[in-house]
Amino acid sequence: MGVNLTQGAVKDLVEGAPVHEPVLQLIDSLHISTGSGTSRYRLKMSDGRYFWSSFLLATQLNSLPEKNLLVPHCVCVLKRTTSNTLSDGRRVIVVLDMEILQSAEESGGLIGNPAAFKDGMVSKPRTSPMNSRAAFSPRGGASPSTFSPAKASPSKVSPKKASSSSPGPSTNLISIAQLNPYLSKWTIRARVMNKASIRNWSNSRGEGKLFSFVVVDESGEIKITVFNNEVDKFFPLVEQGKVYYISKATLKVANKQYNTLNHDYEMTLHAHSSIVPCADGQDIPAAQCDFVPIAELENRDKDAIIDVIGVCKTVEDVSRITTRTSREVSKRTLHLIDTTGKMVAATLWGEEAEKFDGSEQPVVAIKGARLSDFGGRSLSTLFSSTVMVNPDIPEAIRLRAWYDHGGYAQDSQSLSETKSRGSGARMNWKTLSEVKNENFGTRRKEADYFSCVATLLYIRKDSCLYRACPSSDCNKKVIDQFNGWFRCEKCNQDFPNFEYRLLLSANLADFGDNQWVTCFQETAEVLLGHSAETLGRLRDTDEAAFDAVFQKANFTSYIFKIRVKLETYNDESRVKATVMEVQPLDHREYSRRLLGNIRKLAQ
Repeated sequence: MGVNLTQGAVKDLVEGAPVHEPVLQLIDSLHISTGSGTSRYRLKMSDGRYFWSSFLLATQLNSLPEKNLLVPHCVCVLKRTTSNTLSDGRRVIVVLDMEILQSAEESGGLIGNPAAFKDGMVSKPRTSPMNSRAAFSPRGGASPSTFSPAKASPSKVSPKKASSSSPGPSTNLISIAQLNPYLSKWTIRARVMNKASIRNWSNSRGEGKLFSFVVVDESGEIKITVFNNEVDKFFPLVEQGKVYYISKATLKVANKQYNTLNHDYEMTLHAHSSIVPCADGQDIPAAQCDFVPIAELENRDKDAIIDVIGVCKTVEDVSRITTRTSREVSKRTLHLIDTTGKMVAATLWGEEAEKFDGSEQPVVAIKGARLSDFGGRSLSTLFSSTVMVNPDIPEAIRLRAWYDHGGYAQDSQSLSETKSRGSGARMNWKTLSEVKNENFGTRRKEADYFSCVATLLYIRKDSCLYRACPSSDCNKKVIDQFNGWFRCEKCNQDFPNFEYRLLLSANLADFGDNQWVTCFQETAEVLLGHSAETLGRLRDTDEAAFDAVFQKANFTSYIFKIRVKLETYNDESRVKATVMEVQPLDHREYSRRLLGNIRKLAQ
């Protein structure tokens, strides 16, 4: 079926008249190198009557020409555009969103006999003056040295004058996508999407402090960094989620080692820079996200920076870890699920981890998370990441509806459990009877892994504690020399002290069967609710209290992640089950999963 081009759309776009989602045909495209590793594409597009050669593709749409989808003679609908007027009066149309309606083969060649639109010279530029070559190549046009920020008077642009809601009627507003170092006297209107905390820096040239934030408008996003003295000035002014007019800052090529955004440049604020709150910014988006379905994460490269959205099905408690630089930081892991039925673990850090509340199973969108292959596939936020809880966007609304109308009962599979401790085995939910009937651990040389809900019936406490070597990563049993020293044969060394270590043999049961398992230090401490050191002191000083700990642990239920492997010792082979992780049982989630299983059986 043929597609009709929108007659007169080129004229309307060039002259700035409103036109709703025009349908145009691509005649030709030109690949432009920006010198910073990011490509730009200049398009010549036609409405069948006229063509205009100054369409500029936004960088977030670069995948279309790179995948050979946007090729000459294909027919497209321009869903969102913005424009800029060059110093020679020529109008540049920036394409922010588009959809290909017909391929070049389907269109059958050039539609109509379009002529160049000649009357597109605008006498009064509506946006910032711009060299005609600089619109497409940062190497062209005026030299960056023609603009000297030092010539601006700091007193006239002081951020303390933030009471105004507009920078003035003569302001030359441009979009973020149009920013480059060859422009002068520009102002952007953008929303603060993400604001990082203040950090200290130190190198051979000195030390200081900085903070950064990311702003977004309809055309794209850009990172802004503030250093040293200006930190105290701008940090309290900038608030996440609010819209500002920003001007008189310095632009430089983005350092992609620390900047994961799609923009070619990044911005630095100085004493002369201006940030003025904008009272009317409802049309500025909160974020630009390209969400990747959770199931698709298995096919993405390690360390890729992606956007993801999902329902927070479960959330772990905040924990504290010590980094390599001896700095303590908070972390919290969320388990996100989407309509693909897959679940992934996402780790939040610092203040974001401490303030997160997952009790109501909110929809969580993370922009700019790093993909890891640790434990299969998992996500981790960065300084530049943005975490949005229950965002007011269509994807979140659809996801909420799906989850509340049955998605909660779906028997999901976690990508973060597909590999464990170096094994390629897939984690899955099993009952203990299914594990025995399916001969887990005996079918191959590799171990089998499964998750189950089970109750702790009995723990052998007689030999659950031993005195271990205090050396890191040793854990071998030491020999009491009865002279105040303890010997480790593995380390071939005597120590004046030892550490208590737990090694539990426990019996678990569910409705169909039971299973003996081994629990090492970490999982044993979770089951007993006390550290090995505390239990060691109790055993030596208060046997009744020691026994009470084990009595209290009996008949408690958890989610167990278990490794099953056939092991040979003294020429005797037997299947050994080891508890790898213990998680508290969320009875509401467990009931939902059981209801989902019942529905499957009923079908």
